[in-house]
Amino acid sequence: MSVEKHYTMKEAGRILGVSVRRLQIWDKRELIRCVRMLGGRRRVTESEIKRLLGVKEVDVSRKVVIYARVSSYDQKQKRDLGRQKQSLLDYADSKGYEVVAVLEYAASNLNENRKSLNKLFDIVERKEIGAVILRFKDRLTRFVFKYLKRYFSSHSVRIEVINGYEPKDAYQEHVEDLT
Repeated sequence: MSVEKHYTMKEAGRILGVSVRRLQIWDKRELIRCVRMLGGRRRVTESEIKRLLGVKEVDVSRKVVIYARVSSYDQKQKRDLGRQKQSLLDYADSKGYEVVAVLEYAASNLNENRKSLNKLFDIVERKEIGAVILRFKDRLTRFVFKYLKRYFSSHSVRIEVINGYEPKDAYQEHVEDLT
């Protein structure tokens, strides 16, 4: 569901260092692939510009970020965070993934200033990874998981949840998040 950027002929010409007329000639000779818009205007995709410039896309589909979070410092002290992180590392290893970062955090899901989450957004936006691995959906966010999944997908990043169900004491974590 990745949305690719489309450049006008003028923008594409500037990037490629050629005139709009030269791009039109290339299009007519099928040396460049242009997309026609509803009004008949041509657009050049970002991938086509990269192809013409000889830029190779790096395959990041096997690169992942591990995201582990517990709701409280007490859970961190009980080594819940460490066990969660280790199970995610084991999962990544079993799938043959390359772990580029392990982001771990002990704080409420309602905390809007999570450095680890901001760092994850930066990595996703730079398209450095193919997936984020979580133990449970609520480790990333408790209330807007579908929105984040859609946002990550728009950057060609998938979310892999290795355990579909929350732990039995999830109710207690909800209470801790609210306090």
